[in-house]
Amino acid sequence: MFSKTCEYGIRATIFIASESYQNNRVGLRDIAKKIDSPEAFTAKILQILSRDNIIHSIKGVGGGFEIPKETMSQIKLSQIVTALDGDRVFTGCGLGLSHCSEDHPCPVHDKFKSIRNELAFMLENTNLEELAMGIKSGDTFLRY
Repeated sequence: MFSKTCEYGIRATIFIASESYQNNRVGLRDIAKKIDSPEAFTAKILQILSRDNIIHSIKGVGGGFEIPKETMSQIKLSQIVTALDGDRVFTGCGLGLSHCSEDHPCPVHDKFKSIRNELAFMLENTNLEELAMGIKSGDTFLRY
């Protein structure tokens, strides 16, 4: 459903948020290790998320990545997905066809449409704060 870039981006953002709750900035190396992602790939993802103002990048000694606590409840999972994968998860064909519509549906169009709509609802109604709190409390995990 999501690209590898998006999966890593969601994990990285949740990790940064959970650390930001404890007033910690985290560096690239720690993020990549925590989410099981290559450092160079993680750096590119973090650049996109920073450019889209989802995360903040602080340079210099004591720098790293953070997310202000007061913005976490306003950042929706859909914003992260859109920043990294565009809107294809919300509009794309279940079989990846370039031309699939109500007028010219693919074989799974009607069944996939309801799944896509439910996914969009979940992404638009899930905020970063609730995901970070799950990590912080130990109820959810980013790796096995």
